[in-house]
Amino acid sequence: MIEILGSFWTAIFAFLLVLTILVYVHEMGHYLAARQCKVRVEVFSVGFGPEIFGRTSKSGTRWKLSAIPFGGYVKMFGESRPDNNSELPSPSEKELSESFFNKPVSQRVWIVVAGPLANFLFAIMILAGLFIGLGEPHTPANISKVIEGSAAARAGLKPGDIFIEIDGKKISRFEEVRRIIELAPAKEIEIIVERAGEKLMVKVIPDSVVEKRYSTTQRFGRLGVARSSADMVLVRHDPFTALWKAVVQTFVMTGNILDAIGQIILGERNANELGGPIKIAQISGAMAEAGFIMFIQFAAILSINLGLINLFPIPLLDGGHLVFYGIEALRGRPVNERIMALSLNIGLALILCLTVFVTWNDLVQMQVSKVFSGW
Repeated sequence: MIEILGSFWTAIFAFLLVLTILVYVHEMGHYLAARQCKVRVEVFSVGFGPEIFGRTSKSGTRWKLSAIPFGGYVKMFGESRPDNNSELPSPSEKELSESFFNKPVSQRVWIVVAGPLANFLFAIMILAGLFIGLGEPHTPANISKVIEGSAAARAGLKPGDIFIEIDGKKISRFEEVRRIIELAPAKEIEIIVERAGEKLMVKVIPDSVVEKRYSTTQRFGRLGVARSSADMVLVRHDPFTALWKAVVQTFVMTGNILDAIGQIILGERNANELGGPIKIAQISGAMAEAGFIMFIQFAAILSINLGLINLFPIPLLDGGHLVFYGIEALRGRPVNERIMALSLNIGLALILCLTVFVTWNDLVQMQVSKVFSGW
């Protein structure tokens, strides 16, 4: 019982720690861009709801931590245009100069894009720091074992083969093989391996397997090859190489996330594989217990997810605002306030429905009763 409670609180603490940092990074991106464009920022909040504690800076910004830890926001002065029919006095020249609505479309786009961009840059930064300080996890891309009857065995792959390319993507680590194969269940792919100094091309259809990971049933591709975990080494890099590899890995992770989302949209994956806050908390705890390297890599993936999701063209998210500004740039005038308000309400409803859906997925996968006992 003590061990179960310990795992539970580890998951909660790890989840809140990662989420708080990532939200802070995201909102700081918005804040810095707003200040660069000389927009007055009234509130910088990590979390929603009642304020737990905070302080007001000399610039007039209220920095605060709020009670509901799932998100955050930056409130800028003059986010919406004043109503011409309002009885309130017209804004002064100083207020106009500090108003978000009065800035050119290009500056408003920059302020909105800066939040997701900060998450991508943060992922690159922590990965680069990991590769410099501890090293990049690296397992040689050669096969130690081929499982009898597997897709690899049927394709003629043999122990000792070295992966060179998979579907045109260069391979240098066994981790890359696993990442690509898992996203290609029952799809024919071309693999180039080196065998006895010669390059061979084979076509393989990875087996489609369904298994439970972190209490969620998901479908993966499986090749049926193995590599000893004892072969994994940490390769430290100089700052320039580490930065470059971190950029590349961030792009690869982003592509993998988009591939998975595309498969769900096309019906190739079940939407029940989507996870919500409970699943994220559980994985956070598992990564924290697995070690610092796994935890950092998971934080990078979450940061990329947060940045990417916010760029989706859904009203209320950053991507939705970018759509409005794009329309404004084409039309030469802002979108009608009523249409924008209606769109934002629809966006809020969509986000709430998605939140309920993924949370319900978590509870169903964990059989509800195991939420607090199956960590």
